[in-house]
Amino acid sequence: MPLVFGAIAPHGSIAIAEWCTPEQRPLAAKTREGFAQLARRFDAAKPDVTVLFTPHHVHLEKHMAVVVSGGMKGELEGGASRIGLYAAVDRKLARSVLDALSDADVPVIGVSYGGNDPMTAVMPMDWATQIPIHFMGGERVPIVMVAPARDLPWDLHVAAGRAIARVAESSERRIALIASCDHGHGHDAKGPYGFTPKSKEFDDRVVELVKRGALGELLSFEPSFPTDAKADSFWQMLMLHGAIGDTWRAEFLSYEAPTYFGMLCAAFTPAN
Repeated sequence: MPLVFGAIAPHGSIAIAEWCTPEQRPLAAKTREGFAQLARRFDAAKPDVTVLFTPHHVHLEKHMAVVVSGGMKGELEGGASRIGLYAAVDRKLARSVLDALSDADVPVIGVSYGGNDPMTAVMPMDWATQIPIHFMGGERVPIVMVAPARDLPWDLHVAAGRAIARVAESSERRIALIASCDHGHGHDAKGPYGFTPKSKEFDDRVVELVKRGALGELLSFEPSFPTDAKADSFWQMLMLHGAIGDTWRAEFLSYEAPTYFGMLCAAFTPAN
């Protein structure tokens, strides 16, 4: 069955109202509304499983990673309240994704954690997985988590997305894709990464591409641009582009950079 839904979603903790202090809550009002719209579109697509691309889980040199544990569990701390989430991993689909990436000559490793039996093992969940899943699927919809590798060529990320789309086409499951993305991280000189005008330049170009449904033009960026902009989004967006191509309908929902990083919500639906 072809893919049924796609999204670019942010992963800043301030997107979750319950996590924020009263002073923090106004910061991400646009993003919170964007997430509410993503949640409605996600539910309308009725996915059976979500495949999520995250930049903040394991980092394997020159290899992507696919979680093959039975589940993932995360907890957001440091805010007004702790936010926990457990999601079951669709291990059958995860193994299919792992095999498809390998067959496409994408270097990839299956990863688990803790218990020696992957079926019962629980992998720690990073915040860039937890926050989008908090709004889209929660504990109701099983997931497959895929980590990109920034030291692999861009075209291998596109190839990875195409391989995942082929897995979906041969599956009987309705599959949603989420590219977990915070964009330029140099918007504020007081932030942990300092200030660079490249962050706004990068974010503005991404917003423009999303509005035109032209993610394929990411491949025309200068090689150093994503790194110079301090972006945590580029590689996941390449994977999303590989999976959906340029025929899907793109819907820009929100963008803001209320602190030092940019947050964008966008939904993608099949043309037919």
